[in-house]
Amino acid sequence: MLFRIFLFIVGFLLMVLGSFYIIVYINLFSLGYTIFEYLEYIFSRYECYYFIVGLILVSISILRGDKKWYIFMI
Repeated sequence: MLFRIFLFIVGFLLMVLGSFYIIVYINLFSLGYTIFEYLEYIFSRYECYYFIVGLILVSISILRGDKKWYIFMI
């Protein structure tokens, strides 16, 4: 249970960090970038992958089944 909480917190922090960079890079629109150039730039930056990694970690921590919990359902 403690591992799931740790995984959730780390995943949440990575999601916040990744979304921060994605929002900061929105300023590229003021320089004349199109939406496709923006997305290409976002996918080329490793900082923006933190959001995806964090989303995966949070999903694992939430959706991972706890076998002890299913005993009480019977």
